Amino acid sequence: MAFFLEVLIGGLMAGVMYSLVALGFVLIFKASGVFNFAQGAMVLFAGLFFVGFMQKGVPMWLSVILTLAVMALLAVVIERVVLRHLVNQEGIILFMATIGVSFFIDGFGQSIWGSGVSQIDIGIPTDPIFLMNGDILIQSFDLWAALVAGTLLAGLVVFQKTRIGRALRAVADDHQAAQSVGIPLNVIWIIVWAIAGMVALVAGVMWGSKLGMQPAIVGLALKALPVLILGGFTSVPGAIIGGLIIGAGEKLAEVYVGPAFGGGIENWFAYVLALGFLLIRPQGLFGEKIIERV
Repeated sequence: MAFFLEVLIGGLMAGVMYSLVALGFVLIFKASGVFNFAQGAMVLFAGLFFVGFMQKGVPMWLSVILTLAVMALLAVVIERVVLRHLVNQEGIILFMATIGVSFFIDGFGQSIWGSGVSQIDIGIPTDPIFLMNGDILIQSFDLWAALVAGTLLAGLVVFQKTRIGRALRAVADDHQAAQSVGIPLNVIWIIVWAIAGMVALVAGVMWGSKLGMQPAIVGLALKALPVLILGGFTSVPGAIIGGLIIGAGEKLAEVYVGPAFGGGIENWFAYVLALGFLLIRPQGLFGEKIIERV
């Protein structure tokens, strides 16, 4: 039982890290109705700037502020150069635009700060914690990551209740209707992309602290996709719940089912689980069911 609990808790902690990336996807989807392929690149972009500032001798607190300013500026540039010209276009067109944005900011960030692996030390303890008389081992870093994700989730839930949060939902439902009642579409998009940039910074710092800041972090976007399918593309709490399910499920499957397949099940389990959800409940656990009347 102790070993099972250790695997389960380890999976839940890994799921929290997936959820940090998925939250950015949810924010953009709620504002534009399109899957933002660039979110993984934004995580790397924010992390590279944070590490770069710190390596230049900038204090950590100032590095955070400067990186947030960079992500806000990136949001303005994306809105002015890309989104403003695609208002009221089909979702697939916006999706293709985010693919272009992804490759640009991925390459641009590495051109400035390099593509090598950089270590981040933000002072989070990494000592193991033993529970149940030493039978269960938990990493201190994982607990801190869970605390950060929980705090971020609470902040985003409160944000959804604000006037801007309600305007965001209106924009997602119908661009033209939102504009007709005086909601500034361009401003809303800048705000949402800036907040998604803040989420990307948090995810980049946490993943960089765990694995080192490296271009491979962009691949986290692919693991966030099953999280979104399970939790729902429009639900902030769903991103957390979906991440926990994916994290725990893949760890348990690797330990208890993986040997029968020769191992490696952790790499594809999340996508098979997401495929099953698409067949049964395509809107996800907390997503809104879409009904189109003709």
